Amino acid sequence: MSTLITNIAELMTQDAEHRVLNDAAVVIEGERISWIGPAADAPAADDAVDAGGRALLPGWVDSHTHLIFAGDRTAEFEARMAGESYSAGGIAVTTGATRSTSDFDLTRLALGRVAEAVSQGTTYLETKTGYGLDLENETRSARIASTVADEVTYLGAHLVPAGADADEYTDLVCGPMLAAVRPYVGWADVFCEQGAFNEGQSRRVLQACKEAGLGLRVHGNQLGEGPGVQLAVEFGAASVDHVNYLSAADIDALASSWAGWQASGPRGTVATCLPACDLSTRQPLAPGRELLDAGVPIALASNCNPGTSYTSSMAFCVTTAVLQMRLSVHEAVRAATYGGALALRREVGNDVDGERAVGSVAVGHRADLHLLNAPSATHLAYRPGIPLTHAVWRAGVRAR
Repeated sequence: MSTLITNIAELMTQDAEHRVLNDAAVVIEGERISWIGPAADAPAADDAVDAGGRALLPGWVDSHTHLIFAGDRTAEFEARMAGESYSAGGIAVTTGATRSTSDFDLTRLALGRVAEAVSQGTTYLETKTGYGLDLENETRSARIASTVADEVTYLGAHLVPAGADADEYTDLVCGPMLAAVRPYVGWADVFCEQGAFNEGQSRRVLQACKEAGLGLRVHGNQLGEGPGVQLAVEFGAASVDHVNYLSAADIDALASSWAGWQASGPRGTVATCLPACDLSTRQPLAPGRELLDAGVPIALASNCNPGTSYTSSMAFCVTTAVLQMRLSVHEAVRAATYGGALALRREVGNDVDGERAVGSVAVGHRADLHLLNAPSATHLAYRPGIPLTHAVWRAGVRAR
């Protein structure tokens, strides 16, 4: 079954050439994109959709979420808005609620959050464990996450549970807990931050997870300068996320990790910015402009979680990046699509290898598309807060 989407006013491909096509069309066959080009040259298809002069983008790739949770942290949010500073300790509140919720209800809640994200144009997303924090509940979270998300990350090293010895808990994270979650996850993460895991403990987690064959990511440099960025680069992590407080050496390390990439060298470490979280925690916004100017690829992600960023709106993140982080519309959209795919190492793949790329519109890539109720992507920032999603295709299937 093929579908022609035609009369596209602006097609922002986010492909390798950064092409923006006007008066364009796209053909979907099954779950793949089979043709893109001028609307006047479009081939016939089994079905046709008139975009009505709207803009078409790749679907959002949300590379950092925490969707497996129960409970409410409204009181914490209100206190923070009244002037209390953010600390990692609030995670414990969610842990208690999550542990006491049934598998059925945890799955139902997570599926609802995924549906909410898809309805706003997100077509590929990652989510993490991290609200179980014991062997049984981390394993349960990983299993549930594997049924609702495209990519699953093990975050047993989210916080040391109350009353536990930090080094003994790190032993658990690196040993029995890692072995138990391994069938359900492809990634591992560690919250390398004051109040969470120190440099030595973070290093142990990253080494154990690397030896277990997992891809790596790091929560780092959120509350102050620290070792998170340097550890991420040292271990070849796909991304380091938050990055609010960066030294010149941190930016240099991230930039150096990409040396030779355009010559088919290994990928470096993406800097993932989480602007909705920054606003909620009243931290300085991550220096996205400085990172891009230094040659560091960035991603934008929602960080959807109950404590510090209870939103799945990638459009909000894009708008914030343009209005407050000094990114252009094209840069912000790229960070929320191709950048997220790069952070998940899903930016390449086609009909030949069977792992179709996400985050860009190109022949052979997965047909993840987001049609805006606007003639150009600029309206995402020009009309902040206005819901602009008109239609969504996820792996070729219309989801809205």
